[in-house]
Amino acid sequence: MTTTDTPAGATRKRKRPGSFIVVLLLVGLAIVLAGVFPFRQLIAQERLVENTQAKLDALVDGNESLQAEIDAVSSPAELERIAREQYGMVQPGETSYVVELDGGPAPEGTIVPQDDLDSRSLLERFWDFLTGRDLVPDD
Repeated sequence: MTTTDTPAGATRKRKRPGSFIVVLLLVGLAIVLAGVFPFRQLIAQERLVENTQAKLDALVDGNESLQAEIDAVSSPAELERIAREQYGMVQPGETSYVVELDGGPAPEGTIVPQDDLDSRSLLERFWDFLTGRDLVPDD
């Protein structure tokens, strides 16, 4: 017999253990990955629930403060104060006077609008433009 006369089944037996180990490793890897990805999703969903709960708590607190403000404004005395201060309204029979200034300095307590000067450098403003940070207000 020559070396080429070996039966075909003998060479297959030698290749099977290596193939079997590779298949076994692939199956093990698939099982590990199947366990890891749902675990990551569960953690992400839990984090999402916590963030949503924090937002809900903040909204509930905001609603409570707004309700307190509504209750405070509901009184007739407070409504009259707001009408007089913010809208210049007067009771019937009263006379309202408006004082206009001739370009002089504004009296104390008057809010004077100022230009919104950006103190950041040109490079910082450009980087904020590229990253989209200029679209989101700073908190």
